[in-house]
Amino acid sequence: MLSVEPTKIPDAKVITPRRLSDSRGYFSEVFHKQRFAEAGIAADFVQDNCSLSASAGTVRGLHFQADPFAQAKLIRVVRGSILDVVVDMRRSSPTYGKHVAVELSAENGRQMFVPIGFAHGFCTLEPSTEVHYKVSSYYSAAHDHGLLWDDPALEIEWPVEPSRAILSDKDRRQPKLAELPVYFP
Repeated sequence: MLSVEPTKIPDAKVITPRRLSDSRGYFSEVFHKQRFAEAGIAADFVQDNCSLSASAGTVRGLHFQADPFAQAKLIRVVRGSILDVVVDMRRSSPTYGKHVAVELSAENGRQMFVPIGFAHGFCTLEPSTEVHYKVSSYYSAAHDHGLLWDDPALEIEWPVEPSRAILSDKDRRQPKLAELPVYFP
């Protein structure tokens, strides 16, 4: 009942749950722990979060939590669309500092699985975009960290000019990858 697409970083996965459609619309099972585990995605989600971004060009991220509150995430869009981005923060990984960027939308129903050890962020492509995500560890302000969204070393092709991006003050001040300590050896 779900399709799992590989990405250029094997641990980050794009998931498309099957939709059963009729004249009323559709039904979709967006999370089923056993089926996800059978597909190689075993995370024990403990908290659901939702964000609404009023304007297109809103950038949230790149965020991650360090141990012992590191989080895996399952991201989906329930209204609008985003360019969803994950960056490998695992220092010993052959894909350290590399990223995957995927369009997720309410229309396409795709989801992104973000493993522990990755920074996550997105840019809204439409106004009034609502993003829902599950996380595998509770929020901890003391373990909450970030990475500068437009760090040139990451080579992310964001769909908004930096001068036009709508960001929080916190996200404007995040450090570059080269300035971060090792959070995920």
